[in-house]
Amino acid sequence: MYKITLIPGDGIGPEVAQAASRVIDATGVPVEWEMVNAGEAVWEQTGSLVPDAVFQSLERNRVALKGPITTPVGKGFRSINVMLRNKYDLYTNLRPVISIPGIITPFKGLDLVIFRENTEDLYCGIEKVIEPGKAEALKIITEHASERIVRRAFDYAARQGRKKVTAVHKANILKLTDGLFLDTARRVSQAYPGIEFEDVIVDNMCMQLVTKPDRYDVIVTMNLYGDILSDLCAGLVGGLGIVPGANIGDSMAIFEAVHGSAPDIAGKGMANPTALILSGAMMLDYLGEHTAACKIRKAVMMTIESGTVLTGDLGGHATTAAFTAEMIRNLLSLSGEEA
Repeated sequence: MYKITLIPGDGIGPEVAQAASRVIDATGVPVEWEMVNAGEAVWEQTGSLVPDAVFQSLERNRVALKGPITTPVGKGFRSINVMLRNKYDLYTNLRPVISIPGIITPFKGLDLVIFRENTEDLYCGIEKVIEPGKAEALKIITEHASERIVRRAFDYAARQGRKKVTAVHKANILKLTDGLFLDTARRVSQAYPGIEFEDVIVDNMCMQLVTKPDRYDVIVTMNLYGDILSDLCAGLVGGLGIVPGANIGDSMAIFEAVHGSAPDIAGKGMANPTALILSGAMMLDYLGEHTAACKIRKAVMMTIESGTVLTGDLGGHATTAAFTAEMIRNLLSLSGEEA
């Protein structure tokens, strides 16, 4: 029995978290969900953004599935997502970007994986006002953090039979910070002679990804560029509603959808739970439950490709509950069971 922390989040978070946990339960993998919550809704009710119960649950279970949590823009509290990544040193942000049959996009058959360093760069949030009308932010890049994210990208490529790792940077301008990342990536690459290595400047990478994305396989980069590029890549396959994500350290992992909390549609039964369901499949892989993870991904493909029961963002009219039920029906059919 796996005991897993479930953090529903706010906005559409509770709806997609319920859908994802139901799909995971339908695989037959024995999971005991320990539900705790954090975020704007909890703050409004209790005055605490992240109650101690959340930290205690994470530290007990070491694995979590998390729904989206609202982060105010330009004011208010700091991102809870960033705080959890830093607190537990979840230095690998892993985002696979895969084409799904049935979703019409300019590119077909894409299969990219982005490794984003998760603990430093401008996301350290070290900012100050120098004088009225002038502010600065501190960018921090270390050899230690750069080496471990690049090594994790190459290790993944070696295990999965991937052919190429691309390091993305802006070392032509940021010669010390991005230069350190690039030098580290080049050094680490020498230990993997069977995997092609290249580096691309980030602005050129954006152009390449929207014109020739099939040239890329595994992408590794720093925090800010990784955040931007992963959303760009999500647009290549149909949007944030279908792209999963994970934050992985050496002893803990939190799996989450890439998209936000979409408060404008919260509680209306309109949310697409695919991203969090696929994040749940990543979680099962992390736990070694590869057969169940594979079935979830196949069920997602079957449900979307059939085009009969889809949420509004996918071109249909189904509710979150109906879409989830259809996915579970397809999942159970893969095991010869009846829904």
